[in-house]
Amino acid sequence: MTELNRALAGAAEKGIISAHQVSDLEAYLADRGIIFGPTAPDAAAERDDAALDARAAEDSEQPRFIRGFHDILITIGVVVVLIGLWGLGGPFLTLPVILVLAEILVRRQRLALPSVALTVALVHWVGITALWFVSEHEDAWRPLVFVLAFLSAFPIPLGLFYWRYRVPLALAGLMVSVALIGVVAALLALEKSLGIDLANENHFMLLALTVLVGALGVFAVAMRYDVSDPQRVTTRSDTAFWLHLAAAPALLYGLIALVFLSSDGATWWDGQASLGQAAAAILIVALFMLVGLVIDRRAFVTSGLLSLGGAVWTMLNQTGASLDNYVFVAFAVVGVTVLVIGIFWQKLRRIVVSLLPETMTARLHAAP
Repeated sequence: MTELNRALAGAAEKGIISAHQVSDLEAYLADRGIIFGPTAPDAAAERDDAALDARAAEDSEQPRFIRGFHDILITIGVVVVLIGLWGLGGPFLTLPVILVLAEILVRRQRLALPSVALTVALVHWVGITALWFVSEHEDAWRPLVFVLAFLSAFPIPLGLFYWRYRVPLALAGLMVSVALIGVVAALLALEKSLGIDLANENHFMLLALTVLVGALGVFAVAMRYDVSDPQRVTTRSDTAFWLHLAAAPALLYGLIALVFLSSDGATWWDGQASLGQAAAAILIVALFMLVGLVIDRRAFVTSGLLSLGGAVWTMLNQTGASLDNYVFVAFAVVGVTVLVIGIFWQKLRRIVVSLLPETMTARLHAAP
């Protein structure tokens, strides 16, 4: 059935159907005794397989906030207008314009990228306004109370914005802000119940552990959205994308801080830690990349690149390499890692997913 294979691969390449739909169709026919696969490999079949892999790489994680240059053009206009109005009238003039533009561009025209830009503009407006308000009481409040008051300004505006316009980024921002409020509230409760000052470096482990728990909560919510839409055809997948984008670096650096910050203030990323710590950091980054492959989310790969570069830097520094050498070696290692994972993403993912039990993979995005 070589011709059918080629036809489906060509359809996926042209965007008529998605790569994961090709995979589902193959599985459906295989269950009924119709086995796919060419009888003998040839150059055309290999080209089709490569095209299918390329298309699958595009479809596997494609949040719907860029749909064409029209969106980009409108977004440029939105950004320029809001910057100009902010300079002329400040926050009092900007908020009404954000809402009017949201009514036109998001609610009526359903433009994707402008909806992201307007959500970011709303977050900026809330942040600046909240900072102006809480700064009036900065001298009277403890640092954690100040942060809690600042963060408390975000959930209601973001919740109302999502209720009106259904922008996935607004929902993700709402959840992240609630998680941050929970983390700060937990830190305040720990300070009061234990009678300690978490700003003291002796209690840094407790601070890092609390942040890590909050990041795990965001990750759990992101996975809940992911498994509810394994084909990634609804806006739940977009919400999961933004949540993973927030959870991945928080989890990574929370874990690294928890394990590797030394009592004398030296850290592995400034080149002062031991080779063992740097090696452990690389293992953590590798674990995060493995998680990214399993759940098909590249945020877990990109979040570890800075850490990978820092660990390589430390290793070279500890071995006595010159500055000229280890700066460029670190860049090269990070660049090669990105290229290898990016080019072979689908192949690597198929290998990893094939090792997992079917009960787990059935709830994840398909590996074509």
